[in-house]
Amino acid sequence: MNQVTGQPIARALVHSLDDRYAMFTDGEGHFQFDLPKEETNNAADNLLPTYPSFARASTITRIMLQARKPGFVDDPRNPSQVAAFPGTDVTIPLVPEALIKGRITLSTGDSAERINVQLFSRQVVEGRLRWTPAQIVRTNSAGEFRFAELRAGAYKLVTHESMDNDPIATVPGGQPYGFPPIYFPGAADFSGAATINLTAGQEIEADLSLTRQPYYSVHIPVTNATGGVSVSVEGQQGPGYSLFYNSASDRIEGSLPNGSFVVRASTFGADGSTGTASIKVAGAPVEGSPITLIHNSSISLIVTEEFNDPNWLPAGGTFFSDGRRTVSLHGPRTYLNVQAENADDFAQSRGGGFMRFPRSDNDDSLVIENLVPGRYWLRLNPTHGYVASATASGVDVLREPLVIGAGGTIPVEIKMRDDTAELSGSLPALANQAEMNDAGSSASLVWIYCLPLPNGPGQFQRAVAHNATFDIQNMPPGDYRVLAFDQQIELAYRDAEAMRAYESKGQVVHLTAGQKASVQLEIATASE
Repeated sequence: MNQVTGQPIARALVHSLDDRYAMFTDGEGHFQFDLPKEETNNAADNLLPTYPSFARASTITRIMLQARKPGFVDDPRNPSQVAAFPGTDVTIPLVPEALIKGRITLSTGDSAERINVQLFSRQVVEGRLRWTPAQIVRTNSAGEFRFAELRAGAYKLVTHESMDNDPIATVPGGQPYGFPPIYFPGAADFSGAATINLTAGQEIEADLSLTRQPYYSVHIPVTNATGGVSVSVEGQQGPGYSLFYNSASDRIEGSLPNGSFVVRASTFGADGSTGTASIKVAGAPVEGSPITLIHNSSISLIVTEEFNDPNWLPAGGTFFSDGRRTVSLHGPRTYLNVQAENADDFAQSRGGGFMRFPRSDNDDSLVIENLVPGRYWLRLNPTHGYVASATASGVDVLREPLVIGAGGTIPVEIKMRDDTAELSGSLPALANQAEMNDAGSSASLVWIYCLPLPNGPGQFQRAVAHNATFDIQNMPPGDYRVLAFDQQIELAYRDAEAMRAYESKGQVVHLTAGQKASVQLEIATASE
């Protein structure tokens, strides 16, 4: 059935997850499988393949079914999978696709054919909402575009820059013209773009009008900008304009319309460098000042251990290999993984990094190299203990981004502790589902989320409950809101506005060092 309208879905493919059974629904959305009795004995049973969809018993007691059909999407919050038991009826809901379509018109009245239109979707990344690139489509001869198979969510829409190549209007050596990027419904930059909030099955019209503008040549001297060139409107972030590096002349070249822009040139590799220049185009070609490339920055991690158990390290030591050589690890390297992730929505894909590989068996330094200027989140993932604090020049980098300029090394002081807490809990709703445990089949999975309360020392934790009880060990002390969901979801737990919807749900617990606490949770539906 259609989850939004409740109407039956004809010609949907229904199949078991191991593909032993499959059929199409009829005109009323109905399907039926006749399951044969499987006679087994102990010896033969050991020879049977292990199918996660079936209980290992003399008869099939449960089968996992899935349905799909073009025009409907897989939604993590509403999965099209159900557990079916012989002799009972099941209903499989499918989520209809959402659509964004529109038409582009040009100020010249010409056809807007072959113009690229890009979609950006808002996603949850490490508990924060970020805009990420999605589909790119090209307009047809009528200037029309269409984004299909979209899930419910938030989106923004932009056209790519397009030059006017009309052979009648274009004079060789004359003034070039083009169509600058436009953000729906008509903004010049990403921050001014409207957010398109789609619900399941919704169809949105997003028409755009492009204005023809004169373009002027741009030349900026630079040495060895082999990595790439990015251009953004000054004071704004977001995709849009493009220039290129000409290695033959060691210049950044191209053309731009009137406006103020920031141009960034980069070299990639082990010893990368970055430089920027601000230019203003005002009705004439631009000869910019040379861009000076400065070596990218580094982060030095200084770890202080306050462990109660000094003998927790494995007796055989810890080793790591990059495929070419193997080195022994010492100190924090044995348990602490650190990544710097660019905090800006439209940062260059190479704008982050991991700890440098040890240069020798005696290299215990913790350094993240080659970071271009920008804002970074530090992802600290220990396999022993927890990060009690992490600061850089007084900034709490567990909760605030680290701002990195050009060149130099920024020290980050990290304090590690192992006096963790423990949280156990019960799920009465699962305890009452006796049929899920029949004949040895597994119970439904429940996802447990421990969300740190604002301004507290807690750190996000997630676990999976396989039965009516759960136990989460090695939790950093702090204040948490504990929630249980019937499906895995991505929570923007670092966004105060997004978390207001959960203020009345779950339980709040306060965990001190070494404490063992318990909770009893109701299971919420992820789609609520």
